[in-house]
Amino acid sequence: MFRFSNPEYLYLLLLIPVIIGLFWYSVRKQKQWINSFGIYKTILKLMPGHSFNRYWIKFIIATAAYIFIIIALAGPQVGAKLTEVKRKGMEMIIALDVSNSMLAQDIKPNRIERAKQAISQLIDRFNNDRIGLIVFAGDAYIQLPVTNDYASAKLFLSSINPGIVPKQGTAIGRAIELAVNSFSPNANTGKVIALISDGENHTDDPIEAAAMAAENGISIYTIGIGSPEGAPIPLGNNQEFLKDADGKVVITRLDEETLTKIAVTANGKYVRASNTQFGLLPIYESLKKVDRKAIKDKVYSEYNEQYQYILAIAIALLFAELIILDRKTSLLSKVNLFGTDKTREEL
Repeated sequence: MFRFSNPEYLYLLLLIPVIIGLFWYSVRKQKQWINSFGIYKTILKLMPGHSFNRYWIKFIIATAAYIFIIIALAGPQVGAKLTEVKRKGMEMIIALDVSNSMLAQDIKPNRIERAKQAISQLIDRFNNDRIGLIVFAGDAYIQLPVTNDYASAKLFLSSINPGIVPKQGTAIGRAIELAVNSFSPNANTGKVIALISDGENHTDDPIEAAAMAAENGISIYTIGIGSPEGAPIPLGNNQEFLKDADGKVVITRLDEETLTKIAVTANGKYVRASNTQFGLLPIYESLKKVDRKAIKDKVYSEYNEQYQYILAIAIALLFAELIILDRKTSLLSKVNLFGTDKTREEL
């Protein structure tokens, strides 16, 4: 397993576009200054040792060295020893509706983005519990198997969008069935499904699937996202909306009745999301009553530092940048490492 011991240093990489911009501006100002003395190409002939090529190559090497130094400071580590640990926890699988109706904006900024924000906040509260992610529309897919790697959970969560499931529609029953079969085998701890959807079901029987979950000792908590009045479904950024075969704008509405029946059938609870309170955190408070038993996990207890290799590359790059002179010398005048002078023209 790979990780960074000090990942906060990686934010320094955000300065790279600024550094590139400042260097480009500096080179441009130099060229303008040279041009102020006369014809640019003529002035360059009077400066035979001058080379903007060298400036750029030295800059690229220095920038690469900067990147490797930042990575070294972040403390790259590779897991070296796996240890089995026992801790009390439960397993929760979040089934997130990613059908096109989740793009409706009756919940700001839209249904799916608001759901992802709430799930991220929920993951921050997890400690010893395991979490898994399932996405569904016309079919259901495992986005992340049950794990206690919360960083990975957030990473996979960030990539979720309606285009991730090719088949449109809303198969809530299929999502529940997949979730039931995705819990850790032989785990005797509490198992919970958190289903987030607008409740519009088109292809199967979610109540029957909820009954199957209850028979397996799995509770289902449902979060209804949207409004009963409904909202149109945006298409792209052109302020256009999805229309039916008759050319009428499709309105997607929250089906609270279906979501309530699912929760009641599977011994859970239904909560309606709003712009101020989504509903996952109140549900998490209810989950404190869920039976938590010892879960065996294998975790890396020792890590090998890798920063020295990254730092060695950075030092080598800095040395290379130092030995490349800003201009050709008489000793190296016959050595053409950087191409012809054609690239001295405007970049």
